[in-house]
Amino acid sequence: MTETQGELASLSKYIFRAPQWYTSVALSLVIAALAGIAAFDSQYVLEDAWQGVFFIGVPTVVASLGTTPVDRYFGGQLTYSRSSLLAFACEVVVVVVLVAAGVVATLTGRFGQNFVFDALIAALGLVFAIRFLVVLAVSRDSPLIAAVPASIQTATAGVLLFVYSGTMNYLTTGGRLVNAFLSRPTEAPPEIQYAFAPRDFVLLAGLTALYGVAAYGFVLAIDRPWKRSLDVSVLDFVSGFIGHIAEGTRELEDFFEQIGEEAVVPVTVLAFRNADDGEEKARFVLPMIHPGPMGEIGGGNLPQRVAESATGLAFPPHATAGHDFNLVTEREVDTLVDAANSAHDSIDYCDTATAAVRAQEGEAKLLGQSFGDDALLVSTFSPEFADDVEYAVGLAATAEARVEGMDDVLLADAHNCNNGLQGDDLGHVYPGSKRSFDMIRAAGEAARRLQDADEGPLELGVAWDRTPWRPEDGIGPLGVRVAVLDTRKPTASSPAAHQNSQSSEDAGGDRTAYVLVDGNNMEPGLRETIVDALDVDHAEVMTTDTHIVNTVESTNQVGAALDWDELVALVADLTEEAVADLEPVEAGMASERAEVTVFGNDRTETLASHANAVIAMGGAIAGLAVLATVAISVLVFFLT
Repeated sequence: MTETQGELASLSKYIFRAPQWYTSVALSLVIAALAGIAAFDSQYVLEDAWQGVFFIGVPTVVASLGTTPVDRYFGGQLTYSRSSLLAFACEVVVVVVLVAAGVVATLTGRFGQNFVFDALIAALGLVFAIRFLVVLAVSRDSPLIAAVPASIQTATAGVLLFVYSGTMNYLTTGGRLVNAFLSRPTEAPPEIQYAFAPRDFVLLAGLTALYGVAAYGFVLAIDRPWKRSLDVSVLDFVSGFIGHIAEGTRELEDFFEQIGEEAVVPVTVLAFRNADDGEEKARFVLPMIHPGPMGEIGGGNLPQRVAESATGLAFPPHATAGHDFNLVTEREVDTLVDAANSAHDSIDYCDTATAAVRAQEGEAKLLGQSFGDDALLVSTFSPEFADDVEYAVGLAATAEARVEGMDDVLLADAHNCNNGLQGDDLGHVYPGSKRSFDMIRAAGEAARRLQDADEGPLELGVAWDRTPWRPEDGIGPLGVRVAVLDTRKPTASSPAAHQNSQSSEDAGGDRTAYVLVDGNNMEPGLRETIVDALDVDHAEVMTTDTHIVNTVESTNQVGAALDWDELVALVADLTEEAVADLEPVEAGMASERAEVTVFGNDRTETLASHANAVIAMGGAIAGLAVLATVAISVLVFFLT
């Protein structure tokens, strides 16, 4: 993740889920009742509360329940939960403006009740502008069509004020029936009786139109760079993002599909099956894809989907790929799973493996084992900070290992030490960097050592625990998984003696533990603490880089929210269980290529840059728009 992408990722702290529509409606009625008690002064408190519910709450309820059917009639996408939350937020805006105006009128003594009513008119115009922006973003209607559902809350409030303030009395009446329905000042609190003249409603219509034009001008100003660079609208992104954070919808994937590019990616599978019955015991699956961008959008839940497709215990480590290789939709995961199954079906198995070897060049460290002519390599830069390894760097490192004699290579990025989004360097391993060459050379060195290493009979033991931790603790649904490989030195013993599964100490074997934690990177120092606690010859700790945990916080790394001692103890116990589960296995590896749609080269950086620019410049543009509209509003009020 680059610094620009990190700034965008930090916005995940604002992610929330929209409450059910009835929750928002109930809360809006409570707020309206409290506002009525504060604003009105009748003989009974309950009457004040009822008047607040009627004059403040009713427009909110009508907007909550009426916006969705009207919007959908025109082909929009607003749900009842979203429209209710929007109506409630606008009600809060009205109450805050009225309270502020009342405080100013009381403290200064220069403004009377008319000032509060003028503030109410301005607040209702502001409500329309807010609703107009949201409807425009979510439903992607034309401005004129979006104005119809956006005006419901303001129009309802305006009608109530017209009828119950007695404005009809200023006009030529049309008889008893008209007066009965359109002029009912005697039913209203004294505070609003005859408080509004016809010109006030003309003013409300004018301000509503003014604020709407200002809102649309704001959209056009921030939309232009997106159209130029990405040929998409910022409203497409806003619509999808709102849908994702508020209700967990897939609308954001529709936007990503518009900017995506086709890519061919390797999918490598390392499988282990029991030597006796041939049943799969464990499967390492590595699609060369980044499991992002967030939550379960795109490939964010890739590790779990891959794990569910395996018959044995699945280990889906992080590949050498960055955010440019995020899948645009979850549907693309099916393509990867199919490729993994195809690769699995083509595996040729062997019953021997080398002991683990370690190679280091500069800051890059690799742990590797080979099974016949195939190699499993795990890369880490710990204790130095590192984030994603670029796709091209991983391909180059894999090619280097093949040059040294390997056939298929499963190169996993351990992704196990980073300092979050702190500092200017977020640990991105990109082509041409010193780290990239260190990693490539280390891969070649590891392959050379594996070529020269002796092979012996292979045993495997596995264990896993869902753990008591959840995504908010930095742990995804796959929990913690451990695979222990025991490779014995070749002996002249008979096959029957081999089946007795002697201890590694007796046979002079070598045990290697591969620990996989379902999380997104790891706090500095935690990897070393875990490795030191394991009673094996070699160990490496990996994370899946699942982005499920990032709907809680953008830097929700393993170890940031949970007790280290508890995690270390759990991994140690699981390692002991895996050792106790050791039994003879056969291993094999194969690769397939899959064609998928990903974010594409530099698209992620462009998207992040534009989004950050909108956040930075949008605030300034919005401020200027607000100042201009306020100045015009004040001028209008003075002139009228």
